[in-house]
Amino acid sequence: MVQYAIISLGGKQYVVREGEKFLVDRLEAEEGKTFEPDVLFVGGEGDGELSPVGTAVTARVIGHERGPKIRIGKYRRRTGYKRHTGFRASLSRIEITTIGGTTRSRPAAKTEAPVAQEAPAAPASEAAEPAAPATEAAEPEKPKGPEKPKGMPEGYEEMTVAEISEGSKSWNRPMLEAALAYEQDNAKRKGAISALESALNAKESD
Repeated sequence: MVQYAIISLGGKQYVVREGEKFLVDRLEAEEGKTFEPDVLFVGGEGDGELSPVGTAVTARVIGHERGPKIRIGKYRRRTGYKRHTGFRASLSRIEITTIGGTTRSRPAAKTEAPVAQEAPAAPASEAAEPAAPATEAAEPEKPKGPEKPKGMPEGYEEMTVAEISEGSKSWNRPMLEAALAYEQDNAKRKGAISALESALNAKESD
């Protein structure tokens, strides 16, 4: 009995089991689509073999998402040089549906085609039956993220505190108020809130 498999996906190897869900590098497949990654090894209760002929692993793309933001900073002492940037990886969450099935690339036997043509036509009552709904279409919708205030600067969620402090100097009052409201309700970064409040005070004094 096959209990686990080792697959190759995006240049990386993963040990997977049936029903397991995990993140991989972003795939080109759309959400809800199934695919068959390359199988390197399958194993069961103490047994295993390398790349068995005709054995396939079927996986389904649950959705696409982005990883946590990684902060990157550069600093040189006694020069006033400071730079901050961020990075978020593009990922896909997949689910292993079956392990140990047969590959889809196997060609059909030549004797199957004439047999299918000689089969009698189905009655009109059976042909009129609607197709069964796909189980994948019943997936619940993903919860929506926090609502963005109107007038907020474009790409604000991805900005660092240093970028907000620099950009707030050129933003108008509605943009500053929208960014401040978003920051207070969601991110709550003290440095960003302080920079936005200072920019608003400067607008009032003008």
